[in-house]
Amino acid sequence: MSAFHREKVLSVQHWTDTLFSFKATRDTSFRFQNGQFAMIGLEVEGKPLLRAYSMASANHEEELEFFSIKVPDGPLTSRLQKIKEGDTILVARKAVGTLVTDSLLPGKRLLMLSTGTGLAPFASLIKDPDVYERYEHVVLVHGCRQVSELAYGERLVERLQNDELFGELMKDKFTYYPTVTREPFRNRGRITDLIESGQIFKDMGQGPLDIETDRIMLCGSPAMLEDLKNMFEERDFIEGSGNKPGHFVIEKAFVER
Repeated sequence: MSAFHREKVLSVQHWTDTLFSFKATRDTSFRFQNGQFAMIGLEVEGKPLLRAYSMASANHEEELEFFSIKVPDGPLTSRLQKIKEGDTILVARKAVGTLVTDSLLPGKRLLMLSTGTGLAPFASLIKDPDVYERYEHVVLVHGCRQVSELAYGERLVERLQNDELFGELMKDKFTYYPTVTREPFRNRGRITDLIESGQIFKDMGQGPLDIETDRIMLCGSPAMLEDLKNMFEERDFIEGSGNKPGHFVIEKAFVER
């Protein structure tokens, strides 16, 4: 177990029947870049049971925060959804991941495209002052099936926009675009379709997709990632990595279990 920090759960919030978030202590030696993930989990019968989770907290915050799905028969999430204040979780000592700004070529507009709990790394990134220094426009898109599933993101954005520091940073630069597929809502449809049709850019009052200025981060369901990756590559966008920056980056370590 020496590869892990043992952290104490500080609070748990259940947003819907299928979504919850929780905060835990953070060891002072645990370092990460905003947008990265770590293996976290529980000790079960003396062994670590782990999954990859993006930090929803920013690297300048003293506590760790995670946003998780609940899967009734999921090996980890069936247990993790029952945690309560005072319980212990395991957090790997090393953070990794591709959703970092250094993996992107310089640009003017950053599009963060997420579905479900794929919002988590962007919850970290929109709390990073450096993101607003690098880009003229920062767009957070969150797609869910039902309106209730937007609650975590809506609350986060509202809190930041009312924050003394971030409210000022975000005022002329940040756009939040939630969209729902299965219920009436002001924005309707899958992210792929909204980009394909250009509807999303019309709704935001912004220009269309432009390879010269747009940089994109993706985190969500495997189907969404595959569809968007194909769409961008058809438009000559190049996937970036830590070794070679590109026009878009994908987080493939998505928690569904």
